[in-house]
Amino acid sequence: MSKACDLLVIGAGPAGMAAAASAAGLGVSTLLVDEQPWPGGQIHRVVEHRSEQAGSASHADWVRGRALAAAFRASGADYLPGTSVWRFDAGGRVYVTDGETASTIVARRVLIAVGAMERAVPLPGWTLPGVMTVGAAQITYKTSAWLPPAETWIAGSGPLVWLYAAQVADAGGRIAGILDTTPARNYLRALPHLAGALGGARYLERGRSLQRRVRAAGFEVVHDVSDVAAQGDGRIERVRYRTRGRWYERSATLLLLHHGVVPNVHATRSLGAQHRWDVLQRCFVLCADEWGNTDVAGYAVAGDCARIVGAEASVLQGRLAALEAARALGVFDAAERDRQAAPVLRELGPHLRARPFIDRLFSPRESLLAPEDDVLVCRCESVSARGVRAAVAAGCVGPNQMKAYTRCGMGPCQGRMCGLAAAELIARERQADIAQVGTFNVRPPLKPISLGELAALVEAASERTGS
Repeated sequence: MSKACDLLVIGAGPAGMAAAASAAGLGVSTLLVDEQPWPGGQIHRVVEHRSEQAGSASHADWVRGRALAAAFRASGADYLPGTSVWRFDAGGRVYVTDGETASTIVARRVLIAVGAMERAVPLPGWTLPGVMTVGAAQITYKTSAWLPPAETWIAGSGPLVWLYAAQVADAGGRIAGILDTTPARNYLRALPHLAGALGGARYLERGRSLQRRVRAAGFEVVHDVSDVAAQGDGRIERVRYRTRGRWYERSATLLLLHHGVVPNVHATRSLGAQHRWDVLQRCFVLCADEWGNTDVAGYAVAGDCARIVGAEASVLQGRLAALEAARALGVFDAAERDRQAAPVLRELGPHLRARPFIDRLFSPRESLLAPEDDVLVCRCESVSARGVRAAVAAGCVGPNQMKAYTRCGMGPCQGRMCGLAAAELIARERQADIAQVGTFNVRPPLKPISLGELAALVEAASERTGS
């Protein structure tokens, strides 16, 4: 089976829903594909099938998400849920699968809006049962109203730490506390950018509101935590942490880790699009213009998959990308695009002006990016930090060569989990610039695909050619 459209949007999060609805409204033949069964992405997951009580920490997000999903549903854009992209080709040919049958979509323009992913930071004991990410816990809360046990600790830094803790409190749950790994010096480094952040003052107020909710619930908060380790026999039993030079140990049934989010650049790296190293957020970000255009013809991006901008800004970037798609497809000229984009750009400005403050405040702690020798870096292939360091000592100069030395990055996640950690370790051991060290190359299939799915694709191609 093969489909054709003017604009193919990949990802049904805030940016993707907004882009698809806007493009369809402009008369562009639009198709949106997404892995999940319902639109919403991570932040608005199952938003059409759940509710949030008025005044709760996530009620405003829920309202925005419901409106986005409703607008998308009513837009007339075509929709393929439960569909994964596993390959991109030049000329807008995209290969997808629904888990049973592989097929192709040919689009005149492709917009990638796959959002962000949680940064994986290897820590002692992070592979123990009972250790998971805050994002995974929040997904479970949204899909099944699950609340963590009372002896749960959250360790890490970033807005999601406080949002999830506030959501638990609003739902009547309890956790033991938060081990905040935000370095104290980050507050001083962010301070010169506070004035710019005031243009997006609601971000600051929301952050303060979440912290007030957490403290009002009586959850313990430990600041300036420099090291974290999970311990236990067969599963987590204790969390060990250091703050201000002293070690502490607390009992734990569950440990939730979160060290910020980074752009999900797996798809754009497979395209060969240009990326750069972000020294503040310690990740690779995509090089794109204000309209989302990449340096690969016919491919554009919107939202957090290029660089982290947040859900509200992602919606606006999705609308800008739709306007640019309409221009590129000949619906109207650049002057009309600019006229319609003017109010969107004005609304987007305050969101972007807040980012320098947020990025500096939640820049990851350096000590957490250099795991101890015994810590597993690549969980798929059981490669430890010692193994990575030994490979560098033996002459390995970069992540792609590391695959041959250790198989690091060659498991089912294809380096999504270990890519940044491996690059950090190699750069430190070589005392080299991480921008030059780089990260793993990405090749199709982007997601595991069975031989049966591929066979269906070959059979369909044979039927078209009559061979």
